[in-house]
Amino acid sequence: MAREIFTEEHEAFRDMVRSFIAKEIAPHHEQWERDGIVSREVWLAAGRQGLLGIEVPEEYGGGGNTDYRYYVVLNEELARAGVSGPGFAVHNDINGSYLLRLTNEEQKRRWLPGYCSGEIITAIAMTEPAAGSDLQGIRTTAIPDGDHYVLNGSKTFISNGILADLVIVVAKTDPDAGHKGVSLLVVERGMEGFERGRNLEKVGMHAQDTAELFFNDVRVPKENLLGEEGMGFIYLMQNLARERLSIGVSAQAGAEAAFEQTLEYCRTREAFGRPIGKFQHNRFTLAEMKTELTVTRAFTDECVDKESRGELSVEEAAMLKYWNTELLKRVVDRCVQLYGGYGYMTEYPIAKAYQDARIQTIFGGTTEIMKEIIGRSLL
Repeated sequence: MAREIFTEEHEAFRDMVRSFIAKEIAPHHEQWERDGIVSREVWLAAGRQGLLGIEVPEEYGGGGNTDYRYYVVLNEELARAGVSGPGFAVHNDINGSYLLRLTNEEQKRRWLPGYCSGEIITAIAMTEPAAGSDLQGIRTTAIPDGDHYVLNGSKTFISNGILADLVIVVAKTDPDAGHKGVSLLVVERGMEGFERGRNLEKVGMHAQDTAELFFNDVRVPKENLLGEEGMGFIYLMQNLARERLSIGVSAQAGAEAAFEQTLEYCRTREAFGRPIGKFQHNRFTLAEMKTELTVTRAFTDECVDKESRGELSVEEAAMLKYWNTELLKRVVDRCVQLYGGYGYMTEYPIAKAYQDARIQTIFGGTTEIMKEIIGRSLL
């Protein structure tokens, strides 16, 4: 099926992104996998190429292009290449919305130029050891004290956590006010009492640094409050739809890449004197995957189009995140089976895809939470 949501300009951008990945990411990714972290140089290279802060106004160093489809192209190409190390989607799709929409003029001039150049790498700290999908259950506090907040607590599973120079921290500024007491604070590298724990060892996505963060009496200036005090929970709910769309887009592209690699393998790998794709069971498996991917592509592109027009609903984003990530998990599992023993060897990209896929149904809101959101909208 021809995709109708992209123009010639988008496809020219896609060619540039592919060249960037081939030059700046692919040659180094295996080493980053071993290191458990990417080089800061790739962030600076992405900044020079204009891949960070595409929607940020030019006066702050960005591309000045608010067309969300450019982020979609970037995310698709990273997923297709299987290069999960650079956390550009967290920086662009998630944190960019907060830093553009909630910052005042002084904050924009202080943070956005470095955000766009790659000199300032960002993270967002929501999840805690005892609070994942239930954001109202967070225990991190930021108690007002004069012209500062005193921040105490810990966060875990934070993408870009080791490299981050700027962390958007979800904390309770009024612990007795429930969700109305949640605020967003920007913690910067070097603040006294801000410490990083382990770079966590994960099943997959080994090159993506994922950290524990600790805040011990960190004095955060009130000038680092994002938006209004007590509005943090609402801000999170407003931005989560775009985060989930981003995850769904990458999942779809990753599933398509896994299928394409496996289809080629089935054409060339022989067993019992003929290509394995010639066996009826394998043909049916390929037919099932192709159909599921084609149907899902139509819904994915519809959601991208709606987001580009500012019309994507929370429920639609939840549907996309739930369906696409579960599809990715099913597709890579079936692809590994078609590869046979070779599919379990890490030298084959499908094995890495299998490792990287498992987390997709968990982060950004679990499949179960997505179903809850969808179900509540129906009743």
